[in-house]
Amino acid sequence: MASAIPIVGRVDVGGGCHAWLPGRGGWGMSNAGLVVGRDASLLVDTLYDLRLTRAMLEALTPVTATAPISTVVNTHGNGDHWFGNQLVAHTEIIAARGSLADMRQVGPAEMRQLTAAPDLTGRFARRIFGAFDYTGIEPVLPGRVFEGELVLDVGGTEVRLIDVGPAHSAGDTIVHVPRAGVVYTGDIVFAGATPIVWHGPFTNWLAACDLLLGLDADTIVPGHGPVTTKKTVRDIRDYLEFVHTQATTRFTAGMPALDAARDIRLGRFAELDESERLAVNVHTVYRELDPSMPPLDGPGLFGRMAELACPHLDF
Repeated sequence: MASAIPIVGRVDVGGGCHAWLPGRGGWGMSNAGLVVGRDASLLVDTLYDLRLTRAMLEALTPVTATAPISTVVNTHGNGDHWFGNQLVAHTEIIAARGSLADMRQVGPAEMRQLTAAPDLTGRFARRIFGAFDYTGIEPVLPGRVFEGELVLDVGGTEVRLIDVGPAHSAGDTIVHVPRAGVVYTGDIVFAGATPIVWHGPFTNWLAACDLLLGLDADTIVPGHGPVTTKKTVRDIRDYLEFVHTQATTRFTAGMPALDAARDIRLGRFAELDESERLAVNVHTVYRELDPSMPPLDGPGLFGRMAELACPHLDF
């Protein structure tokens, strides 16, 4: 089948930098970016399926015709930021070492399996991912990995890659273009949506927020949501601190993790979309506080979120 997601398109954010924004928010509706130099461009992330990625690449041709995409950076290993890599396989694809590990663990085959599950988890997965088409995707992994920081020259434009993970995932790269004052954050920043701490530790994500706040970059292109400012970074930081404190209090009181997620009142953060992600975030806090707690696999984590979301969703 074909994915059924409307496209919004390219937004010029200045200094040769562009954001690619989807038609709506929600799970899997990720952003991408383009940094244009004199005779070459760098693409920040591909999208969750081939139709979406193909449409983006075609729409970017007025810009990339004279500055072809020579480099692709995958900000992390979640499929909505790399499943379209096969359409740019001729380029140099770069990611942090931790991101590559995540890509090897969860690819399109695992997503097809998740969305085909017959239980509550599968019904929840089909609700949030049902518009995407994972068929025909051939996993194309990055050919170049880095650790720490990597500085690139893209047609005369300096681009800094900084691995701030593990945080959201096992490896999280922010892409900073100093000359333009622009930073592409991957999923370190969600604008208008609940951040999800698949990996942690929370302290690394908080440090990543501090790093972003200290950069000379006023334009923030998040992994999801509209182009934004440093206020959103501060809001994400506040949410993470709030959840960590609330979950720690309930852990100390002996409350099970899922009960704690049900018990926490989000206050001013309740307006964020995808609030069911709290179930994963609380589980991550509990595992930090008790490393002997067994991890949950992908279906297990989605199952926790499905249970939390169930009262509010019509399956």
